[in-house]
Amino acid sequence: MAQAPYRISDKKVIVETPEVRVSEMTLAVGEEIPWHLHTQVADTFYCLEGQVLLQTGENPQGRIHQPGDRSTLPAGQPHRLTNAGGIPCRVLLIQGVGRYDFVATNPPDKAQS
Repeated sequence: MAQAPYRISDKKVIVETPEVRVSEMTLAVGEEIPWHLHTQVADTFYCLEGQVLLQTGENPQGRIHQPGDRSTLPAGQPHRLTNAGGIPCRVLLIQGVGRYDFVATNPPDKAQS
């Protein structure tokens, strides 16, 4: 697995094949995964703990996810994840089916970055 172009508190890869990746990520207060997209894989996020703000190209203001909430983003959709609470947040991320990549993007014009 290639090194990510961002830093977060913890990332555990649970499953990784050429077509699918499943990871558990922990973001400390104030941490984020910056604006990016994936050219082939869809992302499905499950909030496990804390609060995570998911911003997308279609919804730059974003939506705060609580534990149990889920969102799926198609390949090519710019997005950013940010810890939105006062404690660490944990997210289960399922990526597939296809070759994983991380393409850094600029925030949409209406995004609050």
